[in-house]
Amino acid sequence: MEYSLFIKLAAEFVGTAVLMVFGNGAVANAELKNTKGYHAGWLNIAMGYGFGVMFPVLMFGGVSGAHINPAMTLAQAINGMFPWGQVLPYIIAQLLGAVVGQLIVYITYWPHYKDTEDANAILGTFCTTDAHNDRVNYFVNEFFGTLMLVLGALCCLEMPWGKEDHAAAAIVVGFIVWGLVTSMGGPTGPGLNPARDLMPRLLHAILPIPHKGSSRWGEAWIPVVAPIAGAIVGAFLFKSLFA
Repeated sequence: MEYSLFIKLAAEFVGTAVLMVFGNGAVANAELKNTKGYHAGWLNIAMGYGFGVMFPVLMFGGVSGAHINPAMTLAQAINGMFPWGQVLPYIIAQLLGAVVGQLIVYITYWPHYKDTEDANAILGTFCTTDAHNDRVNYFVNEFFGTLMLVLGALCCLEMPWGKEDHAAAAIVVGFIVWGLVTSMGGPTGPGLNPARDLMPRLLHAILPIPHKGSSRWGEAWIPVVAPIAGAIVGAFLFKSLFA
């Protein structure tokens, strides 16, 4: 069934919002003071992001492709796998979905934001930073992490077995994200998605949050540019080798 562009955009909007609620919600649960999951640890966060990708792909993969990531949309368009006429509408829907999803996290965890005095913990519930405060490492990690994500996701969703069993492919994509957060996520978070970092960072800058500290705009270009570059290479490798 072919869906209208409006329905596809609605799927991208809702899917990206779901990603933010599950992913950054898991960070908030683990990092903000006095939550039930306070100090739950990295596996809790990795699981949140894995499910945050798995569920939208299950829900909307057959509708819009469930890109839920501007880097994925751009990479597929650049490699001739997605129509350019839909790129900008998809990205706008993804950006707006990221805003709404992050606002849901902010609203539901508001008492815990007020309790938390650690500015880094607060920032981590919105966007990424490099644990070593090294911009080169930040770029390299986001580049290779997104390359692996896009290559893995396309291999699952676009190869014959994945097209025949979309649900199984979507579940595997969720496990790819879960695995990437546990394996390559230590240095930066990771972001792997410009919408997941840029829009929450903007909200961090403008929302009233006690003790929130800097939004670190000087490095904000990295989790936008590096995932796009990594995604383009990942999609190129898929199309060149396996499509």
